[in-house]
Amino acid sequence: MSFCPQAVIFDMDGLLVDSEPVWAVAESAMMVQRGKQTDPEIQRNLVGLRMKDFLTAMIDAYSMSDTLESLHTEIVDRMITLIPAEVRPRPGAPELLAELEARGIPCAIASSSGMAIINAVVTAQVWDRYFKTHVSGDDVPHGKPAPDIYLEAARQLGVDPSLCLTLEDSPTGAKAAVAAGMICYAIPDLSHTSVEKFTQITPYIYDSLYDVLATLDECE
Repeated sequence: MSFCPQAVIFDMDGLLVDSEPVWAVAESAMMVQRGKQTDPEIQRNLVGLRMKDFLTAMIDAYSMSDTLESLHTEIVDRMITLIPAEVRPRPGAPELLAELEARGIPCAIASSSGMAIINAVVTAQVWDRYFKTHVSGDDVPHGKPAPDIYLEAARQLGVDPSLCLTLEDSPTGAKAAVAAGMICYAIPDLSHTSVEKFTQITPYIYDSLYDVLATLDECE
């Protein structure tokens, strides 16, 4: 029997939109400008972290002399330039959002990205009407895998966490959702992870958002 949620909270990068390759382009360009190359293994381990934690880890991993603030400004500017032309919806995302809207189920975004990135993606996809609120990793004391961002999204939606469904593509995010006491459906983004990495986190693992959409048929 499928879980029938009173609210749905979405991760964004790699889940709603296929943005991880675009992030990789922005990160690589940033490093090339400094005479360095990104290490795919290092970058995979940073997926799902909020911007502050992600950039701090990059500074450490690549022995960079830049300040956190300067890197933050640069990567955000690069992404906002790329998002309108390069970021595309993940399969099933538009259909799932439309169905949840039709059912009157409130939705939120809880993304490790900064609010400027979240707003740029939502605006580019013309998805504003689907989300009651956006919560950024910058808005809470601790980023994923801590539960803070999901608990804050549930608070803003006014729905008990146990009644919220979360959708995640990374193990880091899935751990955050489960720690928040929520049901988590994982749709692994195979560009940076594998199905096996979710098996000890959540029993709900799907190939695409179309599969999640199909589970709503049992909530009639």
